[in-house]
Amino acid sequence: MNERTPEADVCLILEGTYPYVSGGVSTWTQDLILAQPDMNFHLVALLPVQADLTPRYRIPDNVVGITHVVVQRLPPGRPSLPQSDKLFERLQEPLLRLQSHGGLAEVAAVLELLAPHRSRLGSRLLLNSLDAWEMLLRMYRASQPESSFLDFFWTWRGLLGGLYSILLADLPKALVYHAISTGYAGLMVARAHLETGRPVLVTEHGIYTTERRIEISMADWLYEAQPGGLQIDKPGRSLKDLWVDTYVSYSRACYDACSRIITLYEGNQRSQIEDGAAPEKLAIIPNAIDEEHYSAVRPASGPRPPTVALIGRVVPIKDLKTFIRAVGILREIVPDLEALILGPTEEDQDYYRDCKTLVSHLALQRTVSFAGKVNLLDYLGRIHAIALTSISEAQPLVILEAGAVGIPTVATDVGACREMILGRRQESPALGPGGAVTPLSNPTATAQELAKLLTDREWYHRCSRAIRTRVSLYYNKTDLNRSYRELYETYRAVPGPALSIGGKV
Repeated sequence: MNERTPEADVCLILEGTYPYVSGGVSTWTQDLILAQPDMNFHLVALLPVQADLTPRYRIPDNVVGITHVVVQRLPPGRPSLPQSDKLFERLQEPLLRLQSHGGLAEVAAVLELLAPHRSRLGSRLLLNSLDAWEMLLRMYRASQPESSFLDFFWTWRGLLGGLYSILLADLPKALVYHAISTGYAGLMVARAHLETGRPVLVTEHGIYTTERRIEISMADWLYEAQPGGLQIDKPGRSLKDLWVDTYVSYSRACYDACSRIITLYEGNQRSQIEDGAAPEKLAIIPNAIDEEHYSAVRPASGPRPPTVALIGRVVPIKDLKTFIRAVGILREIVPDLEALILGPTEEDQDYYRDCKTLVSHLALQRTVSFAGKVNLLDYLGRIHAIALTSISEAQPLVILEAGAVGIPTVATDVGACREMILGRRQESPALGPGGAVTPLSNPTATAQELAKLLTDREWYHRCSRAIRTRVSLYYNKTDLNRSYRELYETYRAVPGPALSIGGKV
């Protein structure tokens, strides 16, 4: 769907998320739009082939249009153009650089070459023509001669199919363009800046290139046989390297184009700089909560057993097995312990069964209970401490939601957990720890820190006061909403456009 609409205040560019996929980033996007009711938003939803277009959220009234872009899908276009061989000869060099840590200059070069022919271009010429085949052969010889040609062929089609689908798609009019990741969304926002001259922003919840590195390293469809025996020479660049380097190029193009590069926490900025972000463009706007809503929760009346909880989905990345083992150790110190696992169990049934088996194996059936998906407000009043044993997180809101009530957290040292629990380096005055940070997959350390909270009353109250104050001062949703309002108001007032590649939007 592409709805032709007047110029929007903000165009949000979203890859594989809102409004068709539920989750943390989608909820954040919904809240962002609702918090700016006097601004109009146009959504560009970048989608996989055969995506389910059932909205998972009620689209706010200030969304004035939605443009769908299916990544990898191109119009057929014409089978040939006059002197198309010359076009492909000129395309080859910037495309090669885009697959080897290029940036905005290479995106601009490709756009300039495609722009005069945009209405006539599609898969028949760009991917399936003899001229495209000749360019493929030249690119193979220039960049991946040690790789399987068949594997390179499909990699080439995948990478260029994705690139062309973004560069040829409809682009709505807006005063500010805001990508909610790098990757293809970052590529689209770089294009928007080049073609319109309007300011562009990016907000990264997780670091796209880091996530893709992990996925690509584990991808069976990118298997490449390793040479056998002993060898002295370092092997050439693999096809996995080619994919990763291309995504790094898209991130660099996005960072080059952006006026501000926003992330949720300080730790992400190191990765952004490594991928080419200019330090002077960086900003932190953390996720936040309705602090007043959660702080109204009061402890349950009457006696209650010492209670710890893990709040999250029952999936391997949350490493519930470490939590369960920690509970087994903790019960030896706190015999009347109650341990709650609050989160949906249906996403990975095999892992859920494994966790229940571990509970039985450790004879914890009377201690550990799986409550499934719950209304957290119904439980916070009875919990003394929460634990997160995840092997990967961005900025888990449960630490803030519990913290607003004064509940300390013991969490693994992932994502923003250290900053939320112990405070950022520039915190002034320093508030002290709001719990503890532990190594990954270490049930003993998790149990020891939970035991300290449950058995040392003075320590518990110090941590409780610190986390409650930190949430109130630094993680209040009112402040987040104001930060984005100020950014939008600043950049939509910028005169322009100053640039124009490829004609009209």
